Amino acid sequence: MAASKIAPLVVIVGETASGKSALALQLAQQFNGEIICADSWTVRKEVNIGTAKPSAAEQARVRHHLLDVIAPCGDFTAAVFKRLTNQAIKDIIERGKLPIMAGGTGLYIDGVLYDFDFLPAGDRSARQSLNELSLDQLLLKIETMGIDPNGIDTRNKRRLIRLIETGGAHPNRQDLRPNTLIIGVKPGREELKQKIIDRTDTMLAAGLETEVRHLSEKYSWDCEALKGVGYAQWQDYFNGSETFSETRQKIIKATLDLAKRQRTWFKRNKSIQWFSTPVNLANVVDSVTTFLDS
Repeated sequence: MAASKIAPLVVIVGETASGKSALALQLAQQFNGEIICADSWTVRKEVNIGTAKPSAAEQARVRHHLLDVIAPCGDFTAAVFKRLTNQAIKDIIERGKLPIMAGGTGLYIDGVLYDFDFLPAGDRSARQSLNELSLDQLLLKIETMGIDPNGIDTRNKRRLIRLIETGGAHPNRQDLRPNTLIIGVKPGREELKQKIIDRTDTMLAAGLETEVRHLSEKYSWDCEALKGVGYAQWQDYFNGSETFSETRQKIIKATLDLAKRQRTWFKRNKSIQWFSTPVNLANVVDSVTTFLDS
């Protein structure tokens, strides 16, 4: 299919708490768009406060896709995200609207933008055995296999297991999807740190502790949803070995670490058009208008 026949797609990327979602909402309203959430945690049901999932009011203003599509403890991969996102793009376009993909999960986003040919899923029983190993044991196994973990979040058990399953192989990627505009939201380091602190405190005030306690009692800490930032950090608090203040600091640090990994991932992509914060909406609207008119 010629590039001119490929449906337009606007993508908004950046670090956590950078303002991607707010910008996506503004652009969706300006350009009659719908939002596809590219986030490995908001795809899960029942995790709402700690994932900064769009509110009911925001979802009422603009239709969102790829939210609440999997159970808290269910399996979900970048390959599944790619398939569902391509279906959503087709659906949005057929209804005469503009698809806007927004999020910070780089592998999910690049899988769609560069048409990754994802490797087959690993054997479920073998995966269960690997899942019983600690992070250090997984890293030792990776070292023994002679696999280079560079570029992988070595604190993410799922990523390490997947690296072992594929023998260190990575998905094949194609050229950038035609007719695609990638916008990056770029706050300053200190500005982002303050945003992360403020957002953490907002989540705590909104009842994050209660949400995590309920999920941990319902599913146990082995549940995939409870391994995310804002959730995993509560385990020591609930068993009495840490204070609330220490847990708050752990959440802030884990979020800052996540932002650093996201920044490293996206800075490699030279196709991103970056906008410093506070974002000048008029400038972004001009870029999107020029893109859609080209």
